[in-house]
Amino acid sequence: MQLWFVRDGKLVPTRRTLPATLATSRLALTELAAGPSRAEAAAGLTTRVPAGGQVVRIAGGVATLAPPAGFGDGGPATVRLRRAQVVWTLTQFATVRRVAFTPSDAAPTGRGDYADLLPAIVVTGPSVGDRLTSPVTVTGTAEVFEATVSVRILDAAGREIGTGFTTAACGSGCRGDYRATVGYRLAATGPGTVEVYEVSARDGSRINVVAIPVMLVAASR
Repeated sequence: MQLWFVRDGKLVPTRRTLPATLATSRLALTELAAGPSRAEAAAGLTTRVPAGGQVVRIAGGVATLAPPAGFGDGGPATVRLRRAQVVWTLTQFATVRRVAFTPSDAAPTGRGDYADLLPAIVVTGPSVGDRLTSPVTVTGTAEVFEATVSVRILDAAGREIGTGFTTAACGSGCRGDYRATVGYRLAATGPGTVEVYEVSARDGSRINVVAIPVMLVAASR
């Protein structure tokens, strides 16, 4: 299951492996309210979704919620982020395309209504805390200069042990999917970081950096 949390005012996905259930939408809302794991919180992820919300109906591609008390609290920006978390999480399921936030909501919203809350680079895999072997496959979406997405793998000391790049399906002015495979060399299994970024067209620096703390299995490449 994919969950969408918040970091620096933007939406960030992560994953959970959970027991199979028919009530996937209810489980998704419960996990959103429970918030990030300790490792995810250390990486800056938070949640705006309070506990107690339920999906009361799914029909015609619309999931209708009975929101919990306090769902509308916190000001327009907070409420919009909260709604975006719910929409982007529930619409991963084939039966849901939009979300109505009350049974009387006449204008349900979909992912496109919150697309501006995505960062320039979204990493859908790997997720925080994943155990990885070489080569590492990195996936996501990006809206970056000339569609070029760069990846580097760092060991526990921050040393670069693998690097590569790929091209997203769309570049500046539009968002496209990307997929990159990067190998690394590491003498002993231990913590590391997968860093996904854009190279600045102005000065060549790394910008729009997304750092994913992971566990790297030893590899000779």
